[in-house]
Amino acid sequence: MQGTRNEALVAWLDNHRTTVKELTSLLNTAIYELTGKPGSVNERHVFKLLRGEHKSPNSALRMALQKVTGRTAAELGFVPRGSKKEKPAPAPEDDPLYRRALLAAATAAGVSLAAPPLGGQRPRRLNANDVEVLKAELVAWTTTESTYGGTPELEKRAEDLTDKVIGLQQGNTASARIRSELYTVAAAFSNSAMWAAIDGQRFGPAEYHLDRTIRLAGLSGDPATEFRVWGHASILFRHLDRPTDALAAAERAQASAIARRDPLFSSLAMSRLAVNHAKFGDDRSAMRYVDLAQKALDRADPNRHRPSWVGFYDQAELDHLAMVTRMQLGQWAAAERHAHRSLAYLRPDLKRNSALVHAHLAVAQLGQRDLEQAIGTAQNIPEGMMRHARVRGLLDGFTEQVIVLAPRNSEVRDWRARYRTVVE
Repeated sequence: MQGTRNEALVAWLDNHRTTVKELTSLLNTAIYELTGKPGSVNERHVFKLLRGEHKSPNSALRMALQKVTGRTAAELGFVPRGSKKEKPAPAPEDDPLYRRALLAAATAAGVSLAAPPLGGQRPRRLNANDVEVLKAELVAWTTTESTYGGTPELEKRAEDLTDKVIGLQQGNTASARIRSELYTVAAAFSNSAMWAAIDGQRFGPAEYHLDRTIRLAGLSGDPATEFRVWGHASILFRHLDRPTDALAAAERAQASAIARRDPLFSSLAMSRLAVNHAKFGDDRSAMRYVDLAQKALDRADPNRHRPSWVGFYDQAELDHLAMVTRMQLGQWAAAERHAHRSLAYLRPDLKRNSALVHAHLAVAQLGQRDLEQAIGTAQNIPEGMMRHARVRGLLDGFTEQVIVLAPRNSEVRDWRARYRTVVE
């Protein structure tokens, strides 16, 4: 049966650099987590979804698609069965599907991965299939984090999976190539745990994850993994008010082999360097790196195969980091321009990023004394995302500033009342 190609699902695969094989594995894992029964989706079924030949998935597959992609069935171009209208995905703490999936994650991963041998049993030789199962789990984690941000549950899930991969290595045998790939995956999960902690403003645990990730990344020998470690280390050091360490870590990422080979990684490194130079008030260096980052991104091949975790970096993220750079320098009008550009390019599934950009935009507008516009921008942030740690940190400062600026203004009083209701 002929159908109209499902452009929404095709775009999601392209944006997340996910293959049909990986999506099939993710959907079957999600169905198991949701129902307790193994999924039976195959690649042929996924191709039918992509070609538009299957427009009304059953309830289990529909929920699995929403869990994996962070979008509703309607947003993915499917026609829901029955008369009930699909609802947008709620905030993490209000999302039973999210919580159920995370509570079952350790069990589900345990089914997929080989356990270390018991006493007297011969070790199993690990192979590429074991690596692929883990990579599919990493894609699922990245997708969920991109939607909800670094929740404590996601941090714990990534930490548990790191432990599982390490245990898998210790109790079985593998070739040098498979062993290196497993260390790469372990480092990716540990790095993901570190990022979730940073994003949630839990800096003590983030430092623990950093030390562990550096060790695993070194054992992996993978340039992209080492790049990611130092990039996140730079962000962590900046939050810890260690600007010199933050700059050194960002420079280490920029000097990595992957940044020399791939303009996209080079662009990301230079965008972060711009933020770090702005922290020192060095506007000349900061603006130079913003310009270099844009030129490098313009050269990057969008179809080049890259790790799934770097899928977040695009024009929207470059403008987001340029906006932060401008705000560090007090250049509020320029920051606002970058914020609007970021929102124009931002993928709709990145709800946490959208909330962050809106919060920064509100601060930039307030910096120009545009009180009414700033409050209106802040009001556009979904209440569930107002409670996200980084978003709340920005809005706490924003609220203090508007009260100081216009304590008797009715809009300020209304905003203060609403914000307190949401976050307290």
